[in-house]
Amino acid sequence: MPSIHIRNILPQDNPMLAAIIRNTLAEFGANHPGTVYFDAATDSLYELFQEPKSIYFVAEWNDQIIGGGGIFPTQGLPADTCELVKMYLLPEGRGKGIGQLLIARCIETAKTFGFSKIYLETMPELKQALKVYEKFGFRYLNAPLGNSGHFGCDLWMIRDLIAKA
Repeated sequence: MPSIHIRNILPQDNPMLAAIIRNTLAEFGANHPGTVYFDAATDSLYELFQEPKSIYFVAEWNDQIIGGGGIFPTQGLPADTCELVKMYLLPEGRGKGIGQLLIARCIETAKTFGFSKIYLETMPELKQALKVYEKFGFRYLNAPLGNSGHFGCDLWMIRDLIAKA
C-alpha cells in the first residue's frame, strides 16, 4: 500500500515544488500572467514560508514529493484571515485524498495560529480543486481580499474556521 507523508518544507524542496506548481498550471492552461506561474517567490518557497504565521506542507507519496500547500498571512488581508496558498499536486497524486489531507492540515494549523478565516484565490480552469474547496466549506466571494498581486486569479473563496453561535 502506498505511503503518504505530510511534512514541513525543507530548503532542498524548492526546485521540485516550483516545477510541480508551474507544470500543473501549464497542464490546465492556467499559466497566465498574474498567477504564481510568474511569481518569483515560487522558486524560493522555503524562504517565503519563514514569515511568522505561515507554513508550507509537502506531500510525499512513496518517498517522492508529489505536491504541497500552505497558509500565508497575505498582505492586506484582515488580521484574522490567512490565505490558503500554492496548493498543487502532480497528476499521480490526484484523486487519492492527498489534497484533502493537505487542506485539512492547513485548516487545523490556521486555527492554531489564531486565524478565524481562511481565504483563497483560484481560477475556473482548476475545476477539480474547486470541487474540493467547496466540500471543505469554502464559499465564493464577489471580489478579492488582500494584496496578493495575483490579478490572474478571478475566483475568490473564504471559509470560517470558527463555528458561528
